[in-house]
Amino acid sequence: MSKSHATLRYTSMRAVIFAVCFMVAVLLAHYGIIPVAGEAGYVFLLLLAALVSAPISYVVLSRQRDEMSEQIVGRVSGMRSRTAERIAAQNAEEDALDEANRASAVEALHSDRPASA
Repeated sequence: MSKSHATLRYTSMRAVIFAVCFMVAVLLAHYGIIPVAGEAGYVFLLLLAALVSAPISYVVLSRQRDEMSEQIVGRVSGMRSRTAERIAAQNAEEDALDEANRASAVEALHSDRPASA
């Protein structure tokens, strides 16, 4: 399976698991198995669905989570290496400029001295 959309795949599967858990909780509340009182009851159902879906997602989606982790690590390491290369190039440019300034300062110092006979 392609790892190019691992984050999107993991997130969507996690959302589906949460939605299924919420629908089961709503059905249980509808049939009176879980007592629900007003709007606060639906907040309770949301929290219950989140609580139940978390361990299910942890077990069921372990492979997708590992793929997502590899994808994120690859992107971060790529950004770090590009940043390190850019910093090294900037440092080399500054070093070259410093060397040129030192060379011109030394040359100016030697040209200001009178020639001894």
